[in-house]
Amino acid sequence: MFTGIIKKTSNLKNTKSKNDSFEIEILNNLGKVKLGESISINGVCSTVKKIGKDIAFEYMPETLKLSNIGLLKKGEKVNIEQSMRLNDRLDGHIVLGHIDGKGKILKITKEGNSRVFEIKIPDKKFAKFLVYKGSVAMEGISLTVAKVFKDFFVVKVIPYTFENTNLNSKKVGDLINLEFDILAKYANKK
Repeated sequence: MFTGIIKKTSNLKNTKSKNDSFEIEILNNLGKVKLGESISINGVCSTVKKIGKDIAFEYMPETLKLSNIGLLKKGEKVNIEQSMRLNDRLDGHIVLGHIDGKGKILKITKEGNSRVFEIKIPDKKFAKFLVYKGSVAMEGISLTVAKVFKDFFVVKVIPYTFENTNLNSKKVGDLINLEFDILAKYANKK
């Protein structure tokens, strides 16, 4: 489980397609990491496969279908977050790292000192999980929903988050990982 508060980014050192899986390596700027540890990479709960100067992860077909992990290229910046410990603060919201789908960036504008992102909802069935001032994880970042429309939503990103995550390298048309709020999912369960 994660909080969606991104403390670090890393550059992708290598990617490799292998049968029905996909492997990535990132520079280890986290310090002590254990084999089998869960680390969020762009919001995807990822299991450490190899450690050292670099950290390696491998992804299965389901993850590749629902996320943008398989689209990553060498040199790209990724958001990383180590899993939450029981004594950690929950500064963001509960983020599981289970991506619901890829949203398309429709528009990025400036509003004062913030950036406004319009994101296409990947499937209309997810719209019920979006509420004004509710939470959504975008590329693993805990964000507040500013507006909800029929097939897209809006988030406003403060300068610190924009400058210290991979959102500053995103452009219109890019696909981003979305995880809708788990509390909203349970509240809507029938």
